[in-house]
Amino acid sequence: MGSGSRAFFLCKPPSLATLIPSLAAAHRLRFSFIPLGGPHPPSPSAPAPRRMATEVAASLPGDAASSPVVEKQTASASSSSPSPSPSSASSAIDFLTLCHRLKTTKRAGWVRRDVKDPESVADHMYRMGLMALIASDIPGVDRNKCIKMAIVHDIAEAIVGDITPSDGISKVEKSRREREALDHMCRLLGGESQAKEINELWMEYEANLSPEAKVVKDFDKVEMILQALEYENEQGKDLDEFFMSTAGKFQTELGKGWASEIASRRKGQ
Repeated sequence: MGSGSRAFFLCKPPSLATLIPSLAAAHRLRFSFIPLGGPHPPSPSAPAPRRMATEVAASLPGDAASSPVVEKQTASASSSSPSPSPSSASSAIDFLTLCHRLKTTKRAGWVRRDVKDPESVADHMYRMGLMALIASDIPGVDRNKCIKMAIVHDIAEAIVGDITPSDGISKVEKSRREREALDHMCRLLGGESQAKEINELWMEYEANLSPEAKVVKDFDKVEMILQALEYENEQGKDLDEFFMSTAGKFQTELGKGWASEIASRRKGQ
């Protein structure tokens, strides 16, 4: 943030040993089902209802519930439904606990300009997610991917904080730190498919090559200038530099349209 970039406080990345517990693969919960019969055969157009085998056994009269077939089905339903791995739950909570920093880290651009009670990184990403949710359909753009990308694009800043141009850190070094932080966070999830998806979404956003990345990059700027307008109205601040830093940098018609609306409202005040 700041003049054309997002900004947060630097913090030393936690050591790998404290962040990454050993993990076991989680298993999907599976149930065995058997079809229910009845006094009348099911209609060809309406498939017979299905219930868990244990429910069927409980509903059968007399000795039927203890028949070898029912007992076998019931045992199969119980044995094929393992509980989620404790280490899987542990890794999820470790990851979410680290992400708590996104809720408490204030956006440094606002802090440096003495904005009272400035937004957090999580505040910023949440409204970007809403932008992706309510935006008009765009041919060739995956809305769901945009929503996910919006809530992932700044996730590495839970560790590295906000690195701005005024910090004197090169773009190459900034990228290296964020990449390393993202690797730490993904390892907390044990290399599961969700970790891979987070990694791919972040990399796609940074590359700024896909249609979704371009849309979310625009949302990042739109959210910043909308927040700047709100702080100007609420606190009497002059935050013109944020508007100037984004002028002419929107890549999509959607982003240009929303930015124009914000600028129009600002001029009309």
